[in-house]
Amino acid sequence: MINPLSSSHMVNMEFISNAMILSFSILLLLPSASYSLYQKPKNHIKTAIFVTGSFEMGPGSIATKTFENIKFPKGHVGIKSFYAELVDQEGNSIPSYETYLHHWFAIKYHQNITMSPNPKLRRPEDAFFQRNEGTCNGGILPHYWGFGVESRGTTSKIPDPFAIEQGNPTKIKNGYEEKWLLNIMVIDTRGAQDKKACTQCRCDQMNLPKDFYNVTRDIHNQKLTTNYKGGLFCCQDNLQCKQIEGFQGSRRMVSLRYKISWVDWNIYQIPVKVYILDSTDKVRSNGSKILHDCLAEYTIPATGGGGDSPHVQKANIPMEKGGYLIYGTAHMHSGVVNATLYGQDGRTLCTSTPKYGTGKEAGNEKGYLIGMSVCYPQPGSIKIHDGEILTLESRYKNEFRTGAMGHCYIYLAEELPQ
Repeated sequence: MINPLSSSHMVNMEFISNAMILSFSILLLLPSASYSLYQKPKNHIKTAIFVTGSFEMGPGSIATKTFENIKFPKGHVGIKSFYAELVDQEGNSIPSYETYLHHWFAIKYHQNITMSPNPKLRRPEDAFFQRNEGTCNGGILPHYWGFGVESRGTTSKIPDPFAIEQGNPTKIKNGYEEKWLLNIMVIDTRGAQDKKACTQCRCDQMNLPKDFYNVTRDIHNQKLTTNYKGGLFCCQDNLQCKQIEGFQGSRRMVSLRYKISWVDWNIYQIPVKVYILDSTDKVRSNGSKILHDCLAEYTIPATGGGGDSPHVQKANIPMEKGGYLIYGTAHMHSGVVNATLYGQDGRTLCTSTPKYGTGKEAGNEKGYLIGMSVCYPQPGSIKIHDGEILTLESRYKNEFRTGAMGHCYIYLAEELPQ
């Protein structure tokens, strides 16, 4: 959902700097293989685990990092799944109550093979996004895979014979290479005065620079106002959550470990297209042209009493192209009740519900969102029609919350297996 920063003072979701330095070291840890039983001949699935370069974090620290040219399956392939989690320098999973994974997003881009290593000599056309099929405007939510604190418990597996096609040489401009980057945001909540507010990026819980509101621009490149109470713009790299006085904690190195499963592309694969929809999408028209205005995050106002009824954020989103629904889920934050995608006739296409932890171990942290359910309709049973207007509703507990997100991920196939 988030693009890299376009300046040191912006968590700008609309721009990526071509001048980013390649500041990572990626290790191939564990190649393996398994077999899928759907196709004849059998579909040889390959799996590999990679680790990004590490970065240092201490109690209360915030890190927003971009790793360019990450390790990714080579050639013309079909991606079957993509998982990720935070680990320490020993490779141990880090629990969310210590270090909170706000989000990770895998973004595809094409880069000129002659691009200068000197950032000052790079041209805008030397690198550009190849975004997903979703409806959001510009560079907002361009990624193909990505979750947050719920990542360990949310599957991205695609059933056979479907896969997300990548590396098709006919779709790569001559003189360019297909590459991938990871954009991540991590919040160390050890010693935080208010852990919950810290993970919501509440501005009043951050040690912001004195000139913050004078130099920070919003998602539309407008000057941020003091009405902005929290969210991505208050969780910039190297900022700090306010700490309990006297708290002492160690610093440590943190990395993102990710696992990808794929098949070599062949005539037996059926491609699915990735659509990421946003419940903040303010759709409008300019003549015959449909315009989308996704904000990617929103604030749930204080109600004075809350109540049992959830807060609902709703968007009516026209789909230029449709297809058969193969997979659906949602990326949301703690406090989520559910997210539902409806068809134009009111039929439920997918409802994604949360799972909350009950223990202390990583992946089952008590009170934390640890997973979102996934929809796997029988292929061919749900079809979204060209031009159909979908309704996305994201629901949270009705209490003050900043940086809430309601993103719906759907994979659509234009054909079915014979």
